[in-house]
Order: sequence, then structure tokens, then C-alpha cells
Amino acid sequence: MTYDPILLEVFKNRFASIAEEMGMVLRRTAYSPNIKERLDFSCAIFEASGRMVAQAAHIPVHLGAMPISVATAIERLVFQPGDVVILNDPFHGGSHLPDITMITPIFHTPADQAAEPATPQLFGFVASRAHHADVGGMTPGSMPLSQEIFQEGLIIPPLKLVEGEQLNEGVMRLLLANVRTPDERAGDLRAQIAANRKGVERVGEVIRRTGLADVSHYMTGLLEYAERMTRRLIAELPDGVYSFRDFMDGDGIEPEPVEIAVTITIEGDEAEVDFSGSAPQVKGSINAVYSVTLSAVCYVFRALIGLDIPANSGCLAPLRVIAPEGSVVNARSPAAVAGGNVETGQRIVDTLLGALAQASPERVPAASQGTMNNVMIGGWDPERQRPFTYYETIGGGMGAGPATPGADAIQCHMTNTLNTPVEALEYAYPFRVRRYEVRRGSGGPGRQPGGSGIRREIELLNEAQVTLLTERRRLAPYGLAGGGPGQSGHNLLVRQGEEAELPAKTTLTLQAGDWLRIETPGGGGYGNPEDSGI
Repeated sequence: MTYDPILLEVFKNRFASIAEEMGMVLRRTAYSPNIKERLDFSCAIFEASGRMVAQAAHIPVHLGAMPISVATAIERLVFQPGDVVILNDPFHGGSHLPDITMITPIFHTPADQAAEPATPQLFGFVASRAHHADVGGMTPGSMPLSQEIFQEGLIIPPLKLVEGEQLNEGVMRLLLANVRTPDERAGDLRAQIAANRKGVERVGEVIRRTGLADVSHYMTGLLEYAERMTRRLIAELPDGVYSFRDFMDGDGIEPEPVEIAVTITIEGDEAEVDFSGSAPQVKGSINAVYSVTLSAVCYVFRALIGLDIPANSGCLAPLRVIAPEGSVVNARSPAAVAGGNVETGQRIVDTLLGALAQASPERVPAASQGTMNNVMIGGWDPERQRPFTYYETIGGGMGAGPATPGADAIQCHMTNTLNTPVEALEYAYPFRVRRYEVRRGSGGPGRQPGGSGIRREIELLNEAQVTLLTERRRLAPYGLAGGGPGQSGHNLLVRQGEEAELPAKTTLTLQAGDWLRIETPGGGGYGNPEDSGI
């Protein structure tokens, strides 16, 4: 098929702007700081078969995962106008339980059926995925040091939360009865419903203004364009077989490092990405589901393209991903998976980049911090007389590239969130932020030095339960081409002036006046330091 290149660009930006507007509605109507301040969500548009056509510039880990969620909903349910489907099952397209996906169908009545009785036809879908600060489970924040998924929170298969424009009050009551902060969850869930409605409204406007045939034609065109650009990238890489392995610090239950291995075979304009040789799934919660691994692969190849191509399912067409079932990169239910999304996903990226650096050293940076530094704090807020749950990921150092130093204090790779500003954090929770600064000098040495991490220190004003789910505390982010590794991170408890090192993954109860200090890793350096006079 042929496409007008100008119209292709127009439609690319139309669909992206709709997804961005959905995100603005979600942000402005959400209750939790994690969504309204940190922007821990994604919004996307899909055609009728479930292929993703456009995603806003939100969270990369959702890129390959949301289409699987939509496909599962299509398989299990019959959609009607006004429906909203909710799900979070990681083994059917989810990432981990706190990430709740909502899917709303887009129906259109053809012009020749405008007169009664009209028969609306399914045209596509919009979807939003947002990280909810608590969905139940054994610890506040729903990302515990679990050993099975049932300890992590409420598992939601595809259900109609809204049916024919009517909220299913029974489903909503069931959801809210299983979380620690029901008022906040209700607000965030309704914000996702509102965001999806805005997306349906805007796509309908484009159809009425442009015509159904043209909109469908250019949806297909955008999928083909993304595939074509991904194939062009792969064709530019030298044919060959490139292997790399990296390790997780541990799973939080057993102390041994957990291996992630990949072999990338480039042949023409296609690539096979084989994770055979990776560790079997583990007891702890760092197991990744297939959708997370697929998202990481898609993210890495799309990032190497270096152009503003659509973030859609076309990027996956030239990629064949082999992830052995029952491994740490494709876990079987009922494995614990809370940290697979946020921690193992980051290490999968490091491993993929390590392999591709052999094929294209001029494109690939050294390892970034390699963790999201997850902090969950929950308890009772005596001032507001209600429970609270706080969740945040903390940025760190970016890996240096062949031509540029690594960025300091930034969310890297599979996350794309902001921080929670100090003012918002202290307003919403019984905390005091004592220190928040760049951890100078933590980046790896090199001709191009790695970026520095962050030092964040929180004082608790009341007793609370804390869970830390972090990485790169033992095994530092690697440098490339002679560059040095970034510094490892540290978790510390400061109690009555005494410092104590905390494990990378731990749950503990802190008292009023205790300080929690998180020092995040720096990025790896690139090139021999002597080349820059360091």
C-alpha cells in the first residue's frame, strides 16, 4: 500500500497527541502522588485486532506489555459500547500487580447506517496502565519480598469494571476491600476511566473529520513505518552472533547472583534474541514475565534507531524473542514477580546493550544504574487519621556514551517517571526529607565519565513499615571500551546517629525519628580515562 508521507506524519502526531492528552487527564484527576506527581503511567491507542498504533512518551516497560493485555481481553470478553475492562495479571500481559490496565473499546457507526437502527462497529481500543501505590498483599506498597504471586496483592483477570456506561459497583467494592488505601485507589481508578473516555472521544473526532477509511489506512501505515525503520536499523548492524551475560545481586531470599544471558543473532534485517542460558526462575520476586522481557527488547532496539518513530507494535515485527518458559526472564505462575518488572527489566536492558555494543560500539552506552531503587513505606497517619502507602523509584547515573558523558540523577531506561518533589512528599505523607542531592563522583571514570547517582534521606515522623527492592548494591554497572564501572548503591538506616547498612532487598519496621538513606548507583564510564587526561 502507498501512503502520503505528509499525511503519515500528521496521523503519527494526531494519535500521539491523543495518547498524551489521555495522560494529562489521568494526571490531573488522579489522587496519588505516584500518578499525579511522578507520572507513573502510560496511555496508548490500538486498532481492532489489538496491535498498538501509538503510545505517548510515557513508560518504556509498557511498550511490549500492553498489547498482550489487550489481546487477552479481546480473547476472553465481548466488548460493547461504553465498556471499560480492568486487569493486572502479569501472566497475561501485565507487568506486576500494582500496574493496573484499563481498556475501552472505540465503536463507530458507518455513515450508511446513521439512520435507525444503527449498528456500531468495533474500530479499535484505547488503554491506560497506571502504577497504583497499593493493591493489597503482605506489605504496604504491594512489592514485597514474596515467594509467590499470591503474597503480592489482588490478581485481576479481565473484568468489566464499566459495562455499557454503568459502573459495576460490585467489582469496584471488591477491589477496594482488598487494598490499604481505598479512597486513593478509587480516585486513581476513576481517573483511568476518565482518561480512556477522553481517548475514545478524540479518536471519534478524528474519524468524523477525516473519514473511517483514511484513519484505518494510516493506522496500518504507521505500523508498517515502524517495522520498516526497525528493519533498516537491524540491516545496518553487521551480521553475526553477539553474546553477553550480566547478573542480578540476588533474589532477596537466596544470596547467590542470578544470571541473565542473551545471544543476539543479526541476519539481514531481522534479529533473533535468545535468552537461553539465563537462570531458572527463583524463589524471590525478581522473576520477569514474558511481557516485561519483550518490552525490554523492543525498547533497546527502538532506542538504537535514534529517530522519532511511532512507539507501536510494528517495532516488534523483525524481532524473534526466545525466552525459555520457567526461566527468570519468562516465569511460570505462581512465581513471585513484583520486582521482575522494575529490577530484572533493567538488567535485561544492560545485558542486551552489552551484546549490541559488540555489533555497534558507536551507538551503545555503558551500563546505567541498572535499578529503579524501589522504596515502599506504609503505616498509619495520625494527623489525617488514615492509612498511607508511599511508593517511589529513585533515579541514578546514566551510562556514558562514545561521544557524551552520562547524565546525572536521572530515571534510566525502562522507567521514565519524574521524582516526587520534596514539597509534595512532605505534604502527602508523615515524612521529612532531610537530604536530596546528586551523589557526586559516583559515576565510572572514562574518556566520557558515567553519570552520578542520587542521595535521598527521609526521616519518618511516625512508625512505619519499609520495603526496599533495589539492585546494583553488590555488582556495579559496567563500563565500556576501557571505561570504569559506576559505583554501587547503598541503603542505610540512621538511628540515633548510628548508621547501619541495609540489604538491597529488605522489609523492616522503622520508628519515629529514624532516617532512611538511599544512595543510588552511578553509570559506567566509556573509554580509557587516560584518553581524557583523567
